[in-house]
Amino acid sequence: MKRALVTGGSGGIGAAICSRLAADGHHVIVHANRGLDKAQALVAQIQAAGGSAQAVAFDVTDRQATAAALERLVEEGAIQILVNNAGIHDDAVFPGMSGEQWDRVLDVSLNGFFNVTQPLTMPMMRTRWGRIVSISSVAAIAGNRGQVNYSAAKGALHAASKSLALELASRGVTVNAVAPGLIATDMIDGSFDADAVKKLVPMQRVGRPEEVADLVAFLASDRAAYISGQVISINGAMI
Repeated sequence: MKRALVTGGSGGIGAAICSRLAADGHHVIVHANRGLDKAQALVAQIQAAGGSAQAVAFDVTDRQATAAALERLVEEGAIQILVNNAGIHDDAVFPGMSGEQWDRVLDVSLNGFFNVTQPLTMPMMRTRWGRIVSISSVAAIAGNRGQVNYSAAKGALHAASKSLALELASRGVTVNAVAPGLIATDMIDGSFDADAVKKLVPMQRVGRPEEVADLVAFLASDRAAYISGQVISINGAMI
């Protein structure tokens, strides 16, 4: 049984990923920041369905606290599947964007990627098998008004994933990014009505978190051993 850590695991997409990885037979560590109660509720659901899971809470932007939490987790065994899903958006048109908005969004998505991934890399490499998947966004590929900070943070994950894939390829560790479009989660709730969705998405519907989870689960499997350094879109043909 491989051990998987999903940051932001109590949210919409994160919860679907946790449930799917658990169904695939992995022990899933459901990460939360402030929402530990939601993570624990998800763990209870996974266990009730016969899966293996535990909850953990730490702030991915706090490097020392993250390192301490990961050290405790690795003592129980190497984490061979890492899904960097934690992220926030704080939208504003760029001329009116504050430095705090810029810093906050990059801190969670980009610095969080470093703070979580870097301490887990060597233990993963020692096992000669690993999967690192970072959840990005269509905004990192096509851009989006009011989301210069979010697009910059997620776009940086693409470049980081490609470079890290080169470094880890000979050790049996793959590194990829998944870039969803409009997915039915709280993050877009109320932002797009049916007409807007039909104009934006050729498939004329939003995606389901489970569809993203299916893609992540494939990339985390043995079947995807030759896929690395890729940014894979899942957006209903938006781009």
